[in-house]
Amino acid sequence: MRLSWRKAVNNVMLALTAICTLVTISALFVILGYLVYNGGKSLDWNFFTKLPLPSGEVGGGMANAIVGSMQILAVAAAIGIPIGFLAGVYLSEFEDRGFAPVVRYTADLLNGVPSIIVGLVAWTLVVVPMRHFSALAGSIALSIMLIPIVTRQTEQFLREVPMALREGALALGATKWKMIATVVVPAGSKGILTGMILGVARIAGETAPLLFTSLNNQFWGGSLNQPTATLPVMIYLRAISPYEDWHRQAWAAGLVLIAIVLVANVLARLVLARGISVPRT
Repeated sequence: MRLSWRKAVNNVMLALTAICTLVTISALFVILGYLVYNGGKSLDWNFFTKLPLPSGEVGGGMANAIVGSMQILAVAAAIGIPIGFLAGVYLSEFEDRGFAPVVRYTADLLNGVPSIIVGLVAWTLVVVPMRHFSALAGSIALSIMLIPIVTRQTEQFLREVPMALREGALALGATKWKMIATVVVPAGSKGILTGMILGVARIAGETAPLLFTSLNNQFWGGSLNQPTATLPVMIYLRAISPYEDWHRQAWAAGLVLIAIVLVANVLARLVLARGISVPRT
């Protein structure tokens, strides 16, 4: 009797797990299906090569938004990745009882801060003193969101490196910094790189911080010191417009953006699937 009850409970729980899994996967495929159906038929060569046209005119593209997004993400990565990496190394290798918990708690807190608050802070600290919107302000806002992600991912993967590797390097006479640079970091490099890729993919679709910082531009962005168009902001502006052609372009931009994020996620999974690398002697 007891065995039959356990089997029944096990079967029910397995069925519930399968249903929840199916719902999760179905939600993903519904989103992708909508984007492919509505965005796929709206993609053409002009979308990738032409500038947006004035309101009311049919056609044009979002070439400036694609380039602007890549520009802002590149600068944000250049700012956020080194800071987050060094912070993660500190938490993993130089942890102390006083300051390290503060750094870790701050990183976790920043991970939970709504992106619109980050945009508001960047607007106050960067846009207001500069007296104009700019791609640099957008990059700083996104880098603030990227730093805690890279920090925690770096710490996590460095902690997975076997302690025997550290002890062996120190026993051979290496200084602590040399041990970290030549043994620990290379051993966890694949996991760290995965965290960096996922972090950049995470901030790629953020809209609120860019509305407060880089805003938008109907033309090519000439420098980091001026407003710059980005895909998330263009999707937002096109989606709320009254023009059917702009709605079409919003779907196309959404498909391009989700494709970039999916490629980044697949690349990260492929890197992570190779496991933690261990340097050969």
